Amino acid sequence: MIFRPKYITFDCYGTLTYFRMHELAYAIVGEQLSPERMQQFIKDFSALRLDEAMGDWKPYDQVLKSSWARVCKRHGVTYREEDGQKFYDAVPTWGPHTDVPHALTRVGNKIPLVILSNAMNEQIDSNVRKLEAPFHKVYTAQDAGAYKPRLQAFEYMLDQLGCSPDDILHVSSSPRYDLMSAHDMGIKNKVFVNRGHEPKPSEFYTHVEIRDINGLPALVGL
Repeated sequence: MIFRPKYITFDCYGTLTYFRMHELAYAIVGEQLSPERMQQFIKDFSALRLDEAMGDWKPYDQVLKSSWARVCKRHGVTYREEDGQKFYDAVPTWGPHTDVPHALTRVGNKIPLVILSNAMNEQIDSNVRKLEAPFHKVYTAQDAGAYKPRLQAFEYMLDQLGCSPDDILHVSSSPRYDLMSAHDMGIKNKVFVNRGHEPKPSEFYTHVEIRDINGLPALVGL
């Protein structure tokens, strides 16, 4: 695949920014659960965050606090609201995967880069600065009034860019949040960054797989 899109659009957290929710969860409750239970706790926390994102938009701190309360209840762990807030406060401190800045800058100097992220506006700027690459636009769930995987988030991005699904290449490490929805939006050109935190997408959701962002320049002929 060599495709020169009008825009390359990205998921941010997990794909570009190293998503560290699991580390903080271990720090808060790791000593209360066995290693096996803790692994399941992390999986359940992830699933519940996705579930919280599927309804009407609400501020991201509410998404995190509600999903944290639900997973604590499921595993018999004491819930403290201040723990839920810790996740929200930590997000802007996270930096990129080590492969991101150089490869992304190389691509961004030739093709406009765009982020579509499940974030609040007050969070995302810090993370984007740490990516050290030129971005044309950054759109958030707060802007769109919807979280991915809802199609409303993708519709908002395409409307703001004034382009069609055929004009973009969408890049994500998350089939569930991004690639499946992008497929449903008619975005034919998709890249799965296999960071190992989600299963590979089915071949039905046509995509090209790369190990990290170092593989991206070749896909766009750079």
